[in-house]
Amino acid sequence: MPRASELAKKEIVLHIDGASRGNPGPAAYGVVAESLDGAPVAAVSKFLGEATNNQAEYEGLLAALEFARSKGYTRLRILSDSELLVRQMSGQYKVKSDGLKPLWERARRAASAFESCSFRHVPREENREADRLANRALDGALTPASAARARKAARAPLRLRAVYRAGCLKPDRALPLEEGEEVALDIRRREKATTS
Repeated sequence: MPRASELAKKEIVLHIDGASRGNPGPAAYGVVAESLDGAPVAAVSKFLGEATNNQAEYEGLLAALEFARSKGYTRLRILSDSELLVRQMSGQYKVKSDGLKPLWERARRAASAFESCSFRHVPREENREADRLANRALDGALTPASAARARKAARAPLRLRAVYRAGCLKPDRALPLEEGEEVALDIRRREKATTS
């Protein structure tokens, strides 16, 4: 039976984060690898080009899985502030987005190759370094003009139609919002068409 110290050498903690300005817009990910006692092992980040925030989160996960595989780790603890990603990878949520399905399938296949791979949702405060890396990769890739356009797109108001049913507003399309993001609504009622 392997000793605890031998198992610890094969186990790693991976903080992952994705960022997108505009959602979709310029995107990047950050990954921070730590030993079980919190000692830094590695940090990876990459600019992705145009992607949604959720796509960037999955790209970060794929990069973390590839890093762990290439270094010979067999037991992974993956920490993310994306509740959606964690619940999808844990099987609690179905993946409905056509843009996420291929990334999710690749991530599931890659994760299944490890002896163990657990996912845990953490508050943003516990994922600051991965977030900083993702944003640094974005800042380094964007010119001042493109960064200004991305910030403007992220703040641009969304216009859509929704139907009120069973106490909830049902939008007519998917919204480029983060899980738990708060928004302000200005509601205008449409007049019902009358027939004579």
